[in-house]
Amino acid sequence: MSTDSQNRVRSWTLEPSVPGFSPPDGAVDAHCHVFGPSDRFPFSPKAKYIPQDAGPDALFALHDRLGLSRSVIVQASCHGTDNRATLNAIAVAKGTARGVAVVDPAISAAELDVLHAGGIRGIRFNFLKRLVDHAPKDLFLNVAGRLPKGWHVVIYFEADILEELRPFIAALPVPVVIDHMGRPDVTQGPDGPDMRAFRALLDSRPDIHFKATCPDRLSDRPGWDDFVQAVRPLVEDYPDRCLWGTDWPHPNMEQRIPDDGALVDIIPRIAPTPELQRKLLIDNPMRLYWSEQ
Repeated sequence: MSTDSQNRVRSWTLEPSVPGFSPPDGAVDAHCHVFGPSDRFPFSPKAKYIPQDAGPDALFALHDRLGLSRSVIVQASCHGTDNRATLNAIAVAKGTARGVAVVDPAISAAELDVLHAGGIRGIRFNFLKRLVDHAPKDLFLNVAGRLPKGWHVVIYFEADILEELRPFIAALPVPVVIDHMGRPDVTQGPDGPDMRAFRALLDSRPDIHFKATCPDRLSDRPGWDDFVQAVRPLVEDYPDRCLWGTDWPHPNMEQRIPDDGALVDIIPRIAPTPELQRKLLIDNPMRLYWSEQ
């Protein structure tokens, strides 16, 4: 485990490779985070992990190295419902970033308007028990019904609770984005039970999008070949509903820190044509996050 003098973990590489694949101009990293700076934006007292600072300067320097133009910054669980670090990073980006917040379900309309003005375009519901203590579906549905126009809900869960979540997802009154495809077991292949269940979810309503992300979390194999084999057909079959992101700075991955350059080089393996790459990296995230609806 990598630590600093305060014993905080580091889950990202300090020297990522330069990818062989060059993303098209305007490419969006549609799933990344910032940690801190904690002297300005302290971590939540309920945080399950306390990372080293990984602020906007480091994020945007990484994007320059990887050839990425825009960012969707997702509120990290270590900051709880205090979205100031995410809002700060969006402001630093000067129009090239949007955000996804984590909010108290009792948030007021005025507070939601402030988040909208700061570049937030969605809220995230986390159902991972190792990261959150309580996920109240009824309160989540209530706040989802009060979101500003054009917002959506991002949901993070693992494949073993997908069936349990289906009524909740069906009841959401706004578009939905599923983080990391609901963490399927990619070793089952593209036709395995986890991927079949996820396809059934996508087929249940046309406004569900998914992030074809995190081979480093979902695969233990060299080159992440099983991830590619399982995910490429999904991208090809649902080209208008897929997004991609680095997941930098890779929360809780301090034991298996991925190379961000290698993550970029996954893109042409799951989206093999220029048309698919444009949809994955530009068209779909721009429609969700930069269209003023």
